[in-house]
Amino acid sequence: MGVSSDSSGRTTLLAGATGLIGSALLPLLQASPSYARTHVLARRASVGAAADARTTFHVVDFAQLPELPAVDDCYIALGTTIQNAGSQAAFRTVDFDYVVNTARAARAAGATRLAVVSALGAEPCAATFYNRVKGEMQAAVGALGFESVVIAQPSLLLGNRAALGQPTRNVEVWAARLLTPAMWLVPRAVRPIAAVKVAAALFAATLDARPGVRVLSSSQMQG
Repeated sequence: MGVSSDSSGRTTLLAGATGLIGSALLPLLQASPSYARTHVLARRASVGAAADARTTFHVVDFAQLPELPAVDDCYIALGTTIQNAGSQAAFRTVDFDYVVNTARAARAAGATRLAVVSALGAEPCAATFYNRVKGEMQAAVGALGFESVVIAQPSLLLGNRAALGQPTRNVEVWAARLLTPAMWLVPRAVRPIAAVKVAAALFAATLDARPGVRVLSSSQMQG
């Protein structure tokens, strides 16, 4: 079972803390009075995460996760692109297998709330492979028995990937350059969105803990 049902003493888990959204989520979790402890799962060590007294850092293989410590809430911000992964199969490994593996392991560790980053247009029957995998992931995690599931579906993300040591994504770079001067003209539903806004919306909705599966559209998260 989870460590605590007290909203001021919950334990949370974060996977994907080195990405745009995950790196914005981590300080929110660490500073929140709702969480007494944060466990961070990553494929490599991070001094920043280990430096916080209430944060425990775990270097793991997401393909074969160990038994996790007891947790109440789970945030998953894992993701890549087909270009960066190198193939459709490698992309699916990260965006479906690793995400579902983490959610399943967290559920086994007692988590009752799940927050997951997906993508705009994610549907199991989507025409594009990227959105189809994201949609299949959503269906899979939604069936794991969590009391509350929040799924964020952001449009193109705005943020400095280079500063995080991540490969830049050309489509995001060009969208920011071309659309920023006239961003207000772009429909909210597809407007590029700052990763910090997605993190804040996902965090707030998870603490709200509405029962069932809740999807946050990119428009809703624009604020």
